[in-house]
Amino acid sequence: MTLQTTQLLGWILLLPFTGALVLGLLHLTFPRTRRLDTFYAALGVAGPVVAAALGLKVLYAVASGADVTFRQTLFTWLSVGDLKIGLTLSADALGAVMLFIVTFVGSVIHIYAVGYMRGEKSFGKFFAYFNFFLGSMLLLVLADNPIVMFIGWELVGLASYLLIGWYYEDPANVKAANKAFILNRIGDFGFISGLGLLFALVGEGGFSFADIAAHIGSVDPAMTALVGLLLFVGAMGKSAQIPLYVWLPDAMAGPTPVSALIHAATMVTAGVYMVARFSFLYESVPDVGLFIASIGAASALLAALFACYQSDIKKILAYSTMSQLGYMFIAVGLGGYSAGIFHLFTHAFFKALLFMGAGAVIIALHHEQNIFKMGGLKEKMGLVTATMLVATLAISGIPPFAGFFSKDAILAHAFASGHTFIWAVGVATAYLTAYYMFRLFFVVFVAPPREKAEPAPLDRTVTWPLVVLAVGSAVAGFFGLPEAYGGQNWFAGFLHLPDRALHLGSGEEFLLDMLNLLVASAGIYVAYRLFARSPREAHDAAAWQTMLRHTLYVDEIYEALFVRPLRGLSRLLDRVVDNRIIDGIIGLTVGGYRVASAGFALLQNGSVRWYALYFMAGLCGLSLYILQNIGGE
Repeated sequence: MTLQTTQLLGWILLLPFTGALVLGLLHLTFPRTRRLDTFYAALGVAGPVVAAALGLKVLYAVASGADVTFRQTLFTWLSVGDLKIGLTLSADALGAVMLFIVTFVGSVIHIYAVGYMRGEKSFGKFFAYFNFFLGSMLLLVLADNPIVMFIGWELVGLASYLLIGWYYEDPANVKAANKAFILNRIGDFGFISGLGLLFALVGEGGFSFADIAAHIGSVDPAMTALVGLLLFVGAMGKSAQIPLYVWLPDAMAGPTPVSALIHAATMVTAGVYMVARFSFLYESVPDVGLFIASIGAASALLAALFACYQSDIKKILAYSTMSQLGYMFIAVGLGGYSAGIFHLFTHAFFKALLFMGAGAVIIALHHEQNIFKMGGLKEKMGLVTATMLVATLAISGIPPFAGFFSKDAILAHAFASGHTFIWAVGVATAYLTAYYMFRLFFVVFVAPPREKAEPAPLDRTVTWPLVVLAVGSAVAGFFGLPEAYGGQNWFAGFLHLPDRALHLGSGEEFLLDMLNLLVASAGIYVAYRLFARSPREAHDAAAWQTMLRHTLYVDEIYEALFVRPLRGLSRLLDRVVDNRIIDGIIGLTVGGYRVASAGFALLQNGSVRWYALYFMAGLCGLSLYILQNIGGE
């Protein structure tokens, strides 16, 4: 590996954080005006766009060299004896790809947010938070060691809390933000526990990812497996996998640009990236990898089933994100790290496009989110319809759109690895994905309108970013074109990740792809028959359908098993431990001081005669002491 120093990484990180600081100070200092909002928008977009240009330059430089890693140390963050941990940034092939995803897609979403959030009373504050979110994710992906990664990891959690609860006047939105924050802290406890154990095992010789990779082979495999499991607990929370996924649908309480950024380029992708970054560790514990793949498969299937019965357009897309992340965890769990990151790459384009297209529909229909109150929008919103169709085809795995190549790479890897059950779950999820996504598309754009509402005109900053992402959703898959289609999978070759070697002939891979295409086409056909002409929101369904519509009552189960007992325990502790024991001890202490002070108050009573008596008594005592000492000599 060739190490090179570049100042670009520091500037890329500094730009969004500086934008966040300046925007925040301006928002607090000056009263809001339309002209100032224009300046806020320009400043809020400028940092991410310049960072994207610099990120593209870093990606090009890494791609031009042979196994090149760029590195820059900003300052020494921790120094204890011989151990020095610096705030060091690095960009190898994996980091450069993530850098491009975060900055490019993030910039497009920032531009979209200008039109979407226009008229908000805290316009400048929103872009301050938005820039802060982007900068936090950049710190996470550019970190050269897991300590700095964890700092970015936590800052991303803080930023998501601030943005999910943006409309804080509604208590439900505050509850959603708290829910996301708390569930992520549960996962992060596992993450930081894993980092602490890993530091105890290999931290003495340095704690960069390169140092850990060099020493992990000498660690007991059982301890390595425990570290891998603890780290993955953090990924469960951040990337919304079973059982820590219930925050993700509620996170739709935030503005749609926030949803797009969380789901496409920042928060939820962090868990997949973390597992890929620690690929050298997970390669040595394949059983942990199989556990990760199993959780991913279960999450993918469960989320797809939930999405089939939702009517809120943003919640459908939220569950689809959870499902697609499940695919990525199938890949990285089974050692197909390049396939997992490739799907993360393509998913960033079509998922951002889906959320932004949904947001365009929402604001055009005056913030209506129930798909069964929409319909017929293809006649009135042609550009949005066309771009949403591209994104829907991409996520459904229809060639030649991006999702076809990345999703099929994962399923081919699962099949070749011999884990046929996980592969079968992935294929079933592919059918459900095509079904629920085209259910959404047909109901919203093709079926006759349920209500005669005239869509409001859209700002160009809302519509043109859709075109940019539609192009990415259409062509991004060709970067990973497999040999079965005459390609060489440039993407996997560029990443240089330790993918598990599997043997699958081109003919077999082609047949598997055709099977996946047939399954997806079946899902589209069923959705067309049920929803393209006269869709109806089902209410009187079978019991199992009702349970899926209410997401198996998992929130209610968590409420009964965890929230209420903990709330009851807190009340008990408040009444017994806090009010009686702790307050009692404090009361006794205060009472003792009060008695002692009363005694001292008797001595200091302000009477000159008493003070003269104390003075004479002191002189007598001192005289007796002196006489005794002289007599002894």
